[in-house]
Amino acid sequence: MFVLMGIVFIVVYGILVFYIGWSGWSWMKPRVSARFKIMYVVALLFLALSFIFGRIFDQLPLLSIIGSYWLAIFSLLLVLLPVVHLLLWLTRLTSLPRHRVQKWAGILTLSALAGLIGFGSFNAYSPIVRDYRIAIDKPVNGLDGLTIVMAADMHFGMLSGPGHAKRMVEEINALKPDLVLYPGDLIDDNLDAYVRSGIGEIIADINAPYGVYASLGNHDKLDGPIEELIAALEQSNMRVLYDESLVLDDKLTIIGRKDRTETDRASLAELMQDTDRKKPVIVLEHQPYDLAIAEQNGVDVMVSGHTHRGQIAPANLITNAIFENDWGHLQKSSFHSIVTSGFGFWGPPIRIGSRSEIVRIQVEFKQTDQKEEEPVNG
Repeated sequence: MFVLMGIVFIVVYGILVFYIGWSGWSWMKPRVSARFKIMYVVALLFLALSFIFGRIFDQLPLLSIIGSYWLAIFSLLLVLLPVVHLLLWLTRLTSLPRHRVQKWAGILTLSALAGLIGFGSFNAYSPIVRDYRIAIDKPVNGLDGLTIVMAADMHFGMLSGPGHAKRMVEEINALKPDLVLYPGDLIDDNLDAYVRSGIGEIIADINAPYGVYASLGNHDKLDGPIEELIAALEQSNMRVLYDESLVLDDKLTIIGRKDRTETDRASLAELMQDTDRKKPVIVLEHQPYDLAIAEQNGVDVMVSGHTHRGQIAPANLITNAIFENDWGHLQKSSFHSIVTSGFGFWGPPIRIGSRSEIVRIQVEFKQTDQKEEEPVNG
């Protein structure tokens, strides 16, 4: 089955690359030399293969970087070119000179592509703070509220590197969080790139009185024992909850789940078997599935990432169709689902229709009705 899916992917990918290549060939055919056309074909093949081989041979970082930028070009052209071809076809119904229309269509397409890549890079590397306010109808002894800061899908590695990590540390510390949560995809399938870049030492500088906690996502992978990955991450001043729960200062429960792709992960009911539901319960779940199950089990807040909000529009229409909550805050009775579009990115370092973000959640707890009796004079 896996082999069949691989063959289908290669065939579909090849057809789409051919469509892009043919579009460029048609535009430049009367304008360039035969030698340039040969160079064009060779360059297109190299770019198309760079994305595949960059993922296979991760010891060749330059190839992976080239492949990531190619994926950005590939994705954007698949949106732009059908529109351009439709407009070209409509101009045939007019008296406009065909060769001039085609020439300017190509120039405008390249200009739009460059503009979108620049705009998308800005969105990817310039994070904003997204604020949510929620109320949990449970009293917490000695605590009226809590400032939680959440970041997910950092995909730290080659393109989401030390500079982006420093931005995250500065933004999070400026928010003065009580608690910091990372619900998955801290690295981009390559622990060595994360370690070599020194990102771990950078993000260790995040300060939060109640600590920093993480769960793992589908890209937090390692060929060796998963304990090695967890140990490497925990050197960065965080606690990784791998199908684990803990009670924080006898005030609230935090549960971190294994990713949905791991077949041996425990059910939420199992993880909450001994949980005191009178205290607030916060779950780190990388992929925002099964919100109803979380609600039924008495979870108060579930923080997630994974969706990237599609990262490059119109992929947000797909994530919106797949997930009940693909981005933002959704409340179901007393249960809150909060999904971030992510701090980093997967593949191309661009975002269009989404923005790199850090999430701040201002939580208010129910106040106890008990009041201290005032002394009676007499």
